[in-house]
Amino acid sequence: MKDIRAKVKYNRVVASNTYLMALDLGPEPFKPKPGQFVMLRVGHTTDPLLRRPFSIAGVDSKGSLHILYRVVGKATALMSQWSPGVKTWALGPLGKGFDLGFEKDTAIIVAGGIGVAPLIFLAQRIDPTPMIFLLGAKTKDELIANEILPKKGVDLKISTDDGSMGYHGPVTGLFEEALTRVRPRKTIVFACGPEPMLRQVACICSLQGVRCQVSLEAAMACGVGACLGCALKVHKGSKPSYAHVCKDGPVFDGDEIVP
Repeated sequence: MKDIRAKVKYNRVVASNTYLMALDLGPEPFKPKPGQFVMLRVGHTTDPLLRRPFSIAGVDSKGSLHILYRVVGKATALMSQWSPGVKTWALGPLGKGFDLGFEKDTAIIVAGGIGVAPLIFLAQRIDPTPMIFLLGAKTKDELIANEILPKKGVDLKISTDDGSMGYHGPVTGLFEEALTRVRPRKTIVFACGPEPMLRQVACICSLQGVRCQVSLEAAMACGVGACLGCALKVHKGSKPSYAHVCKDGPVFDGDEIVP
């Protein structure tokens, strides 16, 4: 873990209220794993006071960090105004990433909304494993630009809740259809998005005997397990217990979040 003075290389719009930002971390950049995150300092005053967590959406050949974010409040609104050269502090890489030590014929990636961010990085790292990439959004205006997504060996399917593009309905509908075209025991699922979507994906996988890893989103004050603000009830064996999304996750086995 490092706290690096980072410099914005670019910060461009890639969908409605959605930005892709690249941060130059200097001569000794992070070496993150897909699924890990960073805590960014957004303001230079006490408002906003706390750093904000952001999934790592990729790392380029020079070690620059890619952050995909949507404007949802004051902090991200401030970030959307950053221009090349602006400096900030980036603490990371943090958390537990995806387990890539698998031997499967097919990977199914299920992305809901801005939850696509860590899955872009993941798809880059598991290439050339055959992938079915399911991308869901409320409407076509919220779909990120296709050039950000990996292309080689990827079967991309799109869903929108309002039917403005692709499958009409939630991305879980596409997911259930995709499972009919693969061998469950030879398939691994990776998912990130709203919690109800993740629980549904995890339940489907549990019933069909498919291994599943989910990346959870949570409000965090520290990112290292000190504030205990992101506690989550998980299930390991027959007894429920508590974990912290920042330290024990954000990636969990699907069975851990299935009641």
